[in-house]
Amino acid sequence: MIASYLVWLAPVLVFGLVVFVHELGHFLAAKAMGVYAPRFSIGFGPAIWAHRWGETEYRLAILPLGGYVRMASREDETAAMLEGGSESAPRADGGQAGGDPNAMMPFGPRPVPPDRWFESKSLPARLVIMFAGVAMNAVLTFAVLAGLALYYGRASASSAPVLDRVLSGSPAAAAGLASGDSVVRIAGQQVRTWSDLVARVSSSPGVSLPMTVMRHGVERTVTVVPRTVVDSAQQRGTVLRVGKIGAAPRLERHPMPVGQALGQAWTVTWEMAGTIVGALHQLATHASTWKSLEGPLGIAGASVEAARSGAEQLWVLIALLSINVAVFNLLPIPILDGGQVLVNVLEAVRGSPFSLQTREYILRVGLAAIVVLFVIVMYNDRCQVVSSLCSAR
Repeated sequence: MIASYLVWLAPVLVFGLVVFVHELGHFLAAKAMGVYAPRFSIGFGPAIWAHRWGETEYRLAILPLGGYVRMASREDETAAMLEGGSESAPRADGGQAGGDPNAMMPFGPRPVPPDRWFESKSLPARLVIMFAGVAMNAVLTFAVLAGLALYYGRASASSAPVLDRVLSGSPAAAAGLASGDSVVRIAGQQVRTWSDLVARVSSSPGVSLPMTVMRHGVERTVTVVPRTVVDSAQQRGTVLRVGKIGAAPRLERHPMPVGQALGQAWTVTWEMAGTIVGALHQLATHASTWKSLEGPLGIAGASVEAARSGAEQLWVLIALLSINVAVFNLLPIPILDGGQVLVNVLEAVRGSPFSLQTREYILRVGLAAIVVLFVIVMYNDRCQVVSSLCSAR
């Protein structure tokens, strides 16, 4: 378990790691391709901490909603509005110099060599830089899943009738059952295995069941009313209704070979990505509503809950959020990676770059789309917070 005083730092770990890895991908790719990258920032807006090593300034900014890598580019002015100002960014026309006489703009008077501008690189090189963030997020997801598989092994439900997790708000929680309780009898019938427990509960939807459990060596009896749930299985066209109490069995861990762990991580990474693509498709076709989207507050809340459940659940959330960021950044929205890829490909097809005015218009359209999305997810977060406060009363 994670110490209680560290649980509230979970959102910082989740947001910070996923954003850092994404921007690190862009940064390393830019360096590898010879593009001058004077700033690596986690967050947007004014800096709360900054330090320069070599030719790059590393900073933490006041708005922790993402990050960016500033690169030498003729598009500095249009990009600067998102990143806290252009006063410390490299300018293609020279701009204002800093105080280091041997440094390149913006840290000194030396101009940035034309061959180190982003636009000076070939289209394949630029595409590598733009796709690198997405690739690094996918790699993070794969690495986390592989690490979890190797460390924890393969999980299987224990045959013993011992409760491992009791869901909040479930019939089991309402009856006072807790993690670690060993079920001895249900309605006077002895329970020897988890299968016995499931069979007795499933056959009694909505029925009050006296349940005797062993807790810390002491027997106690509580009354549980299984919630009625519609089962997906059907027999002769009749939908089955079964009882559920909202408790999970204790898991047993079995060592997993390296090859099997890597294969499972690869498969699950692709399955996660496919699920996200499917969810986006449902949003686009109105098969689902925008109310399902969560913003920073929702993710922060999920991070805290995951941390309370233990390190494994927290890392699973990091893997899921990382692949979400990867897929989301592939959308053809101008200020996202997918949109930048589309713009660069279109410029290559037409044989010349778009005008600065067109570039600025494209950027503003993309910014507007992101602002609308941000408002939606923040509204959803607000509704969830209000709902949680009302239910807690």
